[in-house]
Amino acid sequence: MASIDFRSVTSALIACVLGLYLAIAPAAANPVTITDITGRTVTLAQPAKRIILAEGRQILGLSLLYPDPVSLIAGWLGDFRRNDSESYALYRQKFPAIDDIPVLGMGNDGSFSVEKAIAIKPDVAVLGTSFAPGGRGNDVARQLEAAGIPVVFTDFFVNPFDNTIPSMRVLGRVSGREQQAEDYIAFYEAHMKRIAERMPKDTKRPSILFETHANTSDCCHAPGSGNIGRFIAFAGGDSISAPVSKGPTAQLGLEYVISQNPDIYVGTGGAHLRATGGLVVGPGFDADMIQQRLAAVVARPGFSELRAVKGKRVHGLFHNIMSTPLNLLATEALACWLHPQAMKDIDPDATMAEINARFLAVPMKGIYWADLK
Repeated sequence: MASIDFRSVTSALIACVLGLYLAIAPAAANPVTITDITGRTVTLAQPAKRIILAEGRQILGLSLLYPDPVSLIAGWLGDFRRNDSESYALYRQKFPAIDDIPVLGMGNDGSFSVEKAIAIKPDVAVLGTSFAPGGRGNDVARQLEAAGIPVVFTDFFVNPFDNTIPSMRVLGRVSGREQQAEDYIAFYEAHMKRIAERMPKDTKRPSILFETHANTSDCCHAPGSGNIGRFIAFAGGDSISAPVSKGPTAQLGLEYVISQNPDIYVGTGGAHLRATGGLVVGPGFDADMIQQRLAAVVARPGFSELRAVKGKRVHGLFHNIMSTPLNLLATEALACWLHPQAMKDIDPDATMAEINARFLAVPMKGIYWADLK
């Protein structure tokens, strides 16, 4: 009878066990290197599972990439719930744990609690440009980094026209969802290209009053040539507020608005204007309410004589959409209002439906843009 080589058997068993272990053991996490919008390079040990958002509304960016964005957020500022309560309610319906996310402050008002942020022990802090070098909140970034917390900067607010795409890449790298980020970026770029290709080349641009946070009292908050003004120009509009300010915002007097006599009026609004009688549009508001508020906004003294009002080219737009990677939808709506014939095959409602179906963890529900009837 042949003898058994126990050493060979033992070696074979060890090899089998080791092979089985390697097959079922999780792969070692690879470090992630991120270049943020300021050009800084930051390396994480692995994709982040605990993220601090200095702008709560950036949950919409994560929602385009990750099936449960709430599970990634270790702490945030309270601007999303305060300024967009109806969208917050949509997220709460699907992810009740959103109410349990620690709130570190309310916005870019100096209320960010560095102590709370450090105690949370996040993998990374995603901050807006107000916290970047030269910003008024840069002490926050320095203190977080001194505590060993990596910091990256994104921007969907100050210069979203240039920074939306690179900011989405940052979120994709941070969360380990690079492919999902590139998929959305490709979608975004294709739709923006479609607008550019259809833009009339040798026609006079319609003049437009784009009033932000439209209300029934004073006149008029508006974008300068920067910020939202870049989207207006891209969509083929001649903004009457652009010459007033090269920065992100402008303040217009009624006399100036009347003297410019714009062809088109677009007011922005949302739940944050509900209590003051201003324009409401977006999730949570029905068509009748939106029509009533939009009519009231252009019923202010002096507005009835504007070319836009007489010509029935008055529109409402959900304000908060502009400071998210969903600003594409606002751009399509603007282009259609400004150049209805050239853009007749562009349908922002269809674009929103595709974004809901392909990307968003929490679909958009409601009326995000409207024409005064």
